[in-house]
Amino acid sequence: MAKNRNNPYEQAPATPTFKLNYQASPTLADFHASNAFVRGVKGPIGSGKSVGCCLEIFIRAKQQHPSIDGKRRTRWAVVRNTGPELETTTIKTWLDWFPEAVFGKMNRKPPITHRVAIEDIELEVIFLALDRPDDVKKLLSLEVTGIFFNEARFIHKDIVDAGTGRVGRYPARKEKPDEVPDDQWPTWYGIIMDTNPPDDDHWWYNGAEVETPEGWEFWGQPSGLSPEAENIKHLPRGYYERIAAGKTKEWVNVFVHGKYGTIQDGKPVYGESYKDEVHCSTEGLKLIPMVPLDIGIDFGNTPAALITQSSPTGQRRCLEEIVTHDTSIQDFARILKQTLAKDYPGLEVRCYGDPSGAFKDQHQKTAFDIMKSQGIIVRPAPSNQIKMRTEAVIHELNRMVNGQPAYIIDGKKCPTLRRGFNGGYRYRQLNVSGGGKFETTPEKNQFSHIHDGNQYVVLSTGSYRAITRGNQKSTLKTVIGKSNWSVWNQ
Repeated sequence: MAKNRNNPYEQAPATPTFKLNYQASPTLADFHASNAFVRGVKGPIGSGKSVGCCLEIFIRAKQQHPSIDGKRRTRWAVVRNTGPELETTTIKTWLDWFPEAVFGKMNRKPPITHRVAIEDIELEVIFLALDRPDDVKKLLSLEVTGIFFNEARFIHKDIVDAGTGRVGRYPARKEKPDEVPDDQWPTWYGIIMDTNPPDDDHWWYNGAEVETPEGWEFWGQPSGLSPEAENIKHLPRGYYERIAAGKTKEWVNVFVHGKYGTIQDGKPVYGESYKDEVHCSTEGLKLIPMVPLDIGIDFGNTPAALITQSSPTGQRRCLEEIVTHDTSIQDFARILKQTLAKDYPGLEVRCYGDPSGAFKDQHQKTAFDIMKSQGIIVRPAPSNQIKMRTEAVIHELNRMVNGQPAYIIDGKKCPTLRRGFNGGYRYRQLNVSGGGKFETTPEKNQFSHIHDGNQYVVLSTGSYRAITRGNQKSTLKTVIGKSNWSVWNQ
């Protein structure tokens, strides 16, 4: 029989013995059973998320009500963040389950498209690489039944939002049989997503854990090392135990346990001295009445402040961070002043900042002068030497007081500080042969400013004396503006 060139779905009959031998895990079974408009599943690597989403596309193709000519037509876009990842990971997974020999030849010319024709199903799958907000325009001309965002932690929220307006546009209304209600055409439409766990400041975290939009649902798979681990029978023996060996705690938490977390290149400034389960309170810290506030401040174009208290036992309690971007010192001072008046009324305030804040600007004003004009007196920290500053923080992280850590942060109100401790505040790795070498000063990034403020307040309120005159022997030179410097007589 001659092939009809006007019908892209026409092909040789499917192999009659072919079967999709797929059995959903408990989490993915719930995922398949839901009709939510947007559905997302996160979990460890190797847990079967991507396969589940690929099969969901076919499941929905089978469930679509036939058009007036008897064909069940659906069209999907499958989105990955880069072209290479799309080719080597996403398309490979798709073809593992829907091989061209059975389901039809894939067109490799952009946009890469697989037209599946089997039984009464006509399914069109378009594969796209989108990773920037500017790529939204690539979606604007699409009319699809659904979109699958593969590894959604790398997809910008603007792209996902744009996608919600492009689904449900296929098959066309004119193909609907009269007996099918208007609100059931297409039978289902929407967005599905999978991902390894992103950071806890990612849009996925906010939607899944903080404020879930109406019509959205999220699932999290169990740890790969738990008795409930999913997809184990399709993985090599001892898979998770072996990939966890030699990895950092953060890497294991994300890729093996399926927890939210930050995976950073480079070397964390505080190494193993900071332990999130020890030094971070996820339930929040209460303000101690009548106890003064000690505040560490970093200046520059991205000024930041860390508000702390010291308990009667000597525990440093980091209560709240103020992190700004492209903000003048004057505006920053107003923000800090408003925060103190609103959340900490009546408490004595003692501020410590970068000693370089004493340098005058083109108007012969220093950062200290500008802060003072807003009613905030800032004393210079005793040193700006990075080794001394980090050693002061390490000193507090390694101490205990009355069985409690001597240093603790409020994880909810100090998210940037926390993420910095968990690897964001780092020494960048040098690009040299053999690797393993790092810069000697921390990288300037979104985490460094609040950590500078943290170092100034820690150094100014006890640890300076401890590391220069106490039991610890330090080879560091003291860098002080005046020989009789004191935090109390400035």
